[in-house]
Amino acid sequence: MSRNNPLFALLLLFACPVGWAGVTKLDVAVHEGTGQRLPDAVVTLQGPIGAPLAPPSANMDQRNQQFAPHVLAVHTGTPIKFPNSDNIRHQVYSFSPAKRFELRLYEGTPSEPVLFDKPGVVVLGCNIHDRMLGYVFVTDDPRFAVSDAQGNVVLNDLPVGEYRVTLWHPRLKGMQPIDAGSVKLSAAGLKQNYTLTLEPLPEQPATAPASSAFGDTFKRAARETAQ
Repeated sequence: MSRNNPLFALLLLFACPVGWAGVTKLDVAVHEGTGQRLPDAVVTLQGPIGAPLAPPSANMDQRNQQFAPHVLAVHTGTPIKFPNSDNIRHQVYSFSPAKRFELRLYEGTPSEPVLFDKPGVVVLGCNIHDRMLGYVFVTDDPRFAVSDAQGNVVLNDLPVGEYRVTLWHPRLKGMQPIDAGSVKLSAAGLKQNYTLTLEPLPEQPATAPASSAFGDTFKRAARETAQ
């Protein structure tokens, strides 16, 4: 059938969904006040995306006596596994209202994941190793990502339209997410920069064990998420 045939044009019209405007992407660079790129920042979007898919499972590993990743973002209702890749035992716990739980001393991977069924910030610690500190950011927003080591976030396959942006980082005051305004995405995509004002890292006195600062940070974070 010729492309100049009126019937071809009619068929093409019916083949394309009404209102379809294509998909695009948002490239985000997150900085701290000094201008340095900021890893471990969570970017979430609300907009013309539709209902999120059923949440898959996620992993919060333990390697070299650290949680890996340091910040994990998941959708509300996601089961998370806590494998222990170290050759020593850990005891993971959280006092955060969004998820209180404890995994007693173990090696390997517990058989049952932990269901994170409420939105909020969950601060993770280990009863055995004070240096271990991690965060799970649980969100109802359908699209989200965590900035990489260079402070970059790329959100792909977004319908063209207007979105509301929320930002979060463990060192934000009060550990509360902030409203970053809205962005309009065209088919060409958009590159956006954000700068966050962070709380200073806790000082480590020369006479104190290095782990004490991490323990203090965990206690502060647990208090703030409980407020």
